Amino acid sequence: MPLALYALTAGAFGIGVTEFVIMGLLLEVSADFGVTIVAAGLLISGYALGVVIGAPVLTVVTARLPRKTVLIVLMAIFVAGNTACAIAPSYGFLMAARVLTAFAHGAFFGVGSVVATGLVAADRKASAIAVMFTGLTVATILGVPLGTLVGQHLGWRATFWAVAVVGLIALAIIAALVPEDDRPVEASDWRADIAAILRAPVLLGLATTALGYAGVFAVFTYIAPMLTRISGFSEVAVSPILLVFGGGLVAGNLLGGKLADRWLVPTVFATLAALAVVLALMAPGLRSPFTAVVLVGLLGATAFATVAPLQMWVLSKTEGAGQSLASSFNIAAFNLGNAIGAWAGGFVIDHGAGLAAVPLWAALFPLAAILVASLAVSEERAARRVTC
Repeated sequence: MPLALYALTAGAFGIGVTEFVIMGLLLEVSADFGVTIVAAGLLISGYALGVVIGAPVLTVVTARLPRKTVLIVLMAIFVAGNTACAIAPSYGFLMAARVLTAFAHGAFFGVGSVVATGLVAADRKASAIAVMFTGLTVATILGVPLGTLVGQHLGWRATFWAVAVVGLIALAIIAALVPEDDRPVEASDWRADIAAILRAPVLLGLATTALGYAGVFAVFTYIAPMLTRISGFSEVAVSPILLVFGGGLVAGNLLGGKLADRWLVPTVFATLAALAVVLALMAPGLRSPFTAVVLVGLLGATAFATVAPLQMWVLSKTEGAGQSLASSFNIAAFNLGNAIGAWAGGFVIDHGAGLAAVPLWAALFPLAAILVASLAVSEERAARRVTC
């Protein structure tokens, strides 16, 4: 893989840290601003909403700029957003800064995915996407725990200062290593790009992504109470177990990319089916400490094994038009799935089924994603028959 690809990985690492590190700093933020934990938790929802809105909007706005320029601009927005978070004088200001930072998130992964696939041969495109997304998985394993540790000992603002510095380093690496490319992000008119995305196969692909990841976050959002209340682990043991989850993320991400390079559509179906099986097994499996740890690792592996195949699948449906915009929409779909999953898990807990039932209900999401993907394949086959 070319060095330029690892420059994109560096950017993905910084973005991954800023997205998830707030989860470990809710107590400090709520105490500093005098808001409830629930209100502090909305900083996560606000970020996700920023990704959903900002990904397509910023991609359209920067569509006529060269790709490398766009990546540098996005990292500059990322640095500015985290700096604003670090100096935030109020809760409202912090929320606005988080949304600003999120705008760079979706567009970076959207444009970065297209740049990554252009750096390698045709038979390694999905692997290239997986390598870029490895930055996100490493952020989950190392960046978030370290960021939380810094925030707990030096104050939550220190964490955002540190992330801003990471962003500056990533910006410098991208400027140095990503080759100059005068081609714009999208050569076609944005209206034509929107029309390409509104085609049924693309919309079904986006729906597949959202449903698949809803299953992941229905469980992951509540993984700590599951491990303590169902599996019987102490709170101190949760962090080491989450490292197992992170290890699964890295392995699943790279494996999913390699498989998708050879068998894209079968890999989409296989990874979603594997995710559904793991989620279903977690319902009884969490009652044993040993199987709980194994299943947490498998959840990480199957969750991120779907990322590169789903991203590549959506890109394959927009060959020649709107690829960066479609890629950005797919990143937004991942985040929409995060929000839906977190809400659905809470709904199951609050309405009588209880915490132990969440994984079983969560398994319905990837199964629904398989049905939608099947419909997408059928639509494409029907379209080919009409063309012939």
